[in-house]
Amino acid sequence: MPPRTVTTARQRRLGAELRKMREAAGLNAREAAAQLGIDHTKISHMETARFGVGADRLRVLASSYGCTDQTYVDALIAMATERDRGWWEQYRGILPAGFLDLTELEHKATYLRTYQIAHLPGLTQTEDYARAVFEFTFPRLAQEDIETRIAHRMKRAQILNRDDGVQFTAVIHEAALRMRFGGRALARKQLDHLLSLSEQENCTIRVLTFDADGFAGSGQAVLLAGGPVPQLDTVHLDSAHGALLLDSEAQLKAYRDLLTAMEERTLSVKQSRDLIREIAHTL
Repeated sequence: MPPRTVTTARQRRLGAELRKMREAAGLNAREAAAQLGIDHTKISHMETARFGVGADRLRVLASSYGCTDQTYVDALIAMATERDRGWWEQYRGILPAGFLDLTELEHKATYLRTYQIAHLPGLTQTEDYARAVFEFTFPRLAQEDIETRIAHRMKRAQILNRDDGVQFTAVIHEAALRMRFGGRALARKQLDHLLSLSEQENCTIRVLTFDADGFAGSGQAVLLAGGPVPQLDTVHLDSAHGALLLDSEAQLKAYRDLLTAMEERTLSVKQSRDLIREIAHTL
C-alpha cells in the first residue's frame, strides 16, 4: 500500500497517540522496532500517519508498550479501522483542510463544549448570519467561495438535529449576542434561532454577561470535543490565523478547567434565555 499523500487530523491524532504510548514506555523508535522485529522507519511512518495501522498491529504495539488500558486501546483500534468517508470529503481541495478537520472532529465527538466571545458558535448560525460573517472576511472572499462555506456550515449544523444529536453546551459572551452582523432584522432572526436551539434537549446555551464576576479566558473561540475516552478529547482553538488542535494531557486539563470556570460564571439556562429574548426585543 503506498504512503498517504494527504492525512486528516484524525489520522494524525492516531499516530500521535501511538507516539505517546511508546514514549510512556520509555522507548525510542529504534528500540520499539527492535522489540517488534521491524524496521524503525515503520514506527515513524505509523506515528506520522504516512501509513495506516491495522487492529492486530495496534494490539501488538499496545502490548509491547505495556499499555493495559483496554478501553483506550479499543478506542484507538476503532479509529484505526474506520473506513467510512464522511460527507465533508466532497469539500477536499475546495475548502481549507482545517474546515474539514473541524467537521470530522464535531461529527465523531461524544459531546461538544464551546466558548465564544465575538461570534455565535458556527453550529448555531443561520444561513444569513453566516453569510454576513463570511462577507466581512479579510482578504475578501469571492462570492462563490462564500456560498460554498455557507453550504458547508449549514450541513455541519445538522449534527445538532440528528436523532442521536450530540450533547452541545455553549457559553456565549453577551458581546456576541449584541453584535449586529447584517443589521438589526437579521440579528433578531439569529437570536430567535438561538432560542429555538436552546429548547432542544441536547443543546445547553448559557450566557456570560459583561458584569460576570471573575471573568477569565482569552478572546479566542474554544471548542472541546469529547472523545470515546477522556484521553482522546481534543481542544480546537480558532483564530484569524487558522485553527490549532491541542491534545496533551496538560492542555486538555487546562481547557476543561477553563470551560468549567466559565460555565460556573454564566447565567442559568432560563436566565440566559430571558436575556437573549430581551436583547432580541431591543433590535
